[in-house]
Amino acid sequence: MKATDSRPGTQQGAVSQKSKRNVRFMDGLKDFSFAVPALLILVVFIYYPLINSLYLSFTNWNMTKPTKKFVGFDNYTYLLSSDQFYKVLGITFTYTIIDVLLSLALGLGLALLFNKQSRIFNFMRSIIFMPHYISMVIVSMIFLWIFNGQYGLMNELLKWLGLEPVQWLTNTKTALWVLIVVSIWKGVGFTMIIFMGGLRSIPVDYYEASGLDGASKWTQFWKITLPLLSPTTLFLVVTNFISSMQVFQSVDIITNGGPLESTKAMVYWIYEMAFSEFRTGRASALVIIFFIIIILLTMLQMFISKKKVHYEG
Repeated sequence: MKATDSRPGTQQGAVSQKSKRNVRFMDGLKDFSFAVPALLILVVFIYYPLINSLYLSFTNWNMTKPTKKFVGFDNYTYLLSSDQFYKVLGITFTYTIIDVLLSLALGLGLALLFNKQSRIFNFMRSIIFMPHYISMVIVSMIFLWIFNGQYGLMNELLKWLGLEPVQWLTNTKTALWVLIVVSIWKGVGFTMIIFMGGLRSIPVDYYEASGLDGASKWTQFWKITLPLLSPTTLFLVVTNFISSMQVFQSVDIITNGGPLESTKAMVYWIYEMAFSEFRTGRASALVIIFFIIIILLTMLQMFISKKKVHYEG
């Protein structure tokens, strides 16, 4: 019997190639179908609201009227020429920078301290990480009681130490620090766990070799640990930065942007402008401006860290 010729130039070969393409297409379509639910969620809850906000930012819609009058760049011009915009942006940056730096420092310190296998250390890590799972609403309510000026736990502690009580939440010098403490208490456990993962990925051989050369623990930390933790540090800097810039719930529950607007962060101002003042068009413009600022600063962080991040191998 003569064998069937399946070379590409023959009819049978062409059919075979077409069949393979169909199989690859169906496989690709099947793989894509698994991503459709996630894509739908992204479209409905992220991309559509963002595009709709961009559209509303060019209108004067105030949520109380169905009409949306096109006003061009008036909303953007008003915001960028407003002193309050730069004041709120400065408060947001201050909160973010302090929160990120302290979270990284404390998280790394705790990771170095508890990076050992023992039941006690496992228990301590669990205790420190536990606040990460607690809702920010609950955490804010707890700290609202702790820093209450009349019957708060912190002032009771100060009285026990013989010190004068402090009006934590009505003092412009302390209110923002209360919000920072809330954020660090809730998030430092996550930072610690991520740093511990980075520490355990560093080969022990490096420490053993440097120890034979007479390197101290401090030298090993600066010359080995920190450089090899740079990818982990970059991840935490970017994620913590984006999260801190969007602080809202703690501000809304604990301070309401006060006292004297000293804790009015950007997202809280957007919420206030949209749902208290009903200036939806202006609030949408503020969303777009804030979104662009976060994107640009994140890209700047990635660019600056490009030469400072060391990947093993």
